Amino acid sequence: MESRPALRPVPAADIDVGSAPQLVDRIREEIVRDGPVTFARFMDLALYDPADGYYRSADVRPGRPGDFLTAPETHPIFGWALARQVEDVWQRLGRPAPFVVREHGAGAGTLAEAVLGRLRRDGSTLVDVVRWQPVEVDGRRVDELVARLSAAGFGTAVEAPANRPFGGVVLANEVLDALPVHRLVQRGPHLREVLVGWVDGRFVDVEAEPSTRALPERLRDEGVELVDGQQAEVCLTVERWITAAAAPLREGLLLLVDYGWPARELYDPVRRRHGTLRAYVRHRVHDDPYRNVGRQDLTAHVDVTAVERATGAAGLAHLGTTSQAEFLTALGAGELLRSLQEDGGTTLQAYLEARAALGRMLDPAATGRFQVMAFGRGLTREPPLRGLSFRLEPATRTLRVP
Repeated sequence: MESRPALRPVPAADIDVGSAPQLVDRIREEIVRDGPVTFARFMDLALYDPADGYYRSADVRPGRPGDFLTAPETHPIFGWALARQVEDVWQRLGRPAPFVVREHGAGAGTLAEAVLGRLRRDGSTLVDVVRWQPVEVDGRRVDELVARLSAAGFGTAVEAPANRPFGGVVLANEVLDALPVHRLVQRGPHLREVLVGWVDGRFVDVEAEPSTRALPERLRDEGVELVDGQQAEVCLTVERWITAAAAPLREGLLLLVDYGWPARELYDPVRRRHGTLRAYVRHRVHDDPYRNVGRQDLTAHVDVTAVERATGAAGLAHLGTTSQAEFLTALGAGELLRSLQEDGGTTLQAYLEARAALGRMLDPAATGRFQVMAFGRGLTREPPLRGLSFRLEPATRTLRVP
């Protein structure tokens, strides 16, 4: 079971867990009443509807029992390495107290526990002043996080996000890929938007004029020209998300980890002619967004160019973008693995599991190619952040795991 982009697509008909019937009814009623809706509207309801959206469910979503794995859920070594970057920022800012880590998409606390546990194990005094602020769309996940961190001895480190400026780190690991997207297709000289209609008892694609000028303007501003028949996705909410996430950061780091590409690569007419929209369920991936509505994840690759433009508009400096493989290597993930091997309390099975997990995190064919994007306020590019201090030469892009 791998993180989302590492999975191979399967026929949609092979994955049928059923849709949330009341959610389907509400979307259908809106379409019947008002006409076809944008795919962004459909995706927003499918994922975030307060009653039946995918991310509002009581069921486990990320993790081995759920539908996909993210790096923090694969093994805590991801969080152990990230702890070093968090401490690096704390040191650069003069060791402020308190020091806030606001984690978007915090889930049940897997990453938080790994980071805090590593700080404690390393004897860092940061663990005494850090305040972990989870941001989640469903309150049940926050309750689970509080219970988990309390059981691990970090109950006093957790606090609710407050509407006031802070110094610290804002984290978002595999969050931007789940923001709603508009779907587009080029028909000869005309750009068309793919809306969602209802015909003969099912959701269908309906092509129409773009619902907003912002769609062709985004492509134009990024120098993108789709070819005839090319499909693409555009996320118009990324600017709003970045603005809101960055607003309370008085000084510190905004760190985004996700799969995506600069616009010129994301909209490449050869490699991504059919777009990047995918559905994930039960650790399998397919390309039918209208199946399993409310019970499958929907994602699209992140437009890194749009993210960089949005952070600049929000007043953040671009400190650097690297791959997850390079980021973890710079933070000493290999050394962490070796220390695990040398730990007398670690079983051979536990070591082998950690080694395999780190291998996937570093493998460019798996999640090693994920983009790690760092933006700061009150931080300088030089010397580079610890996680940005390693670069692989083109001829040596394969990393070896100890």
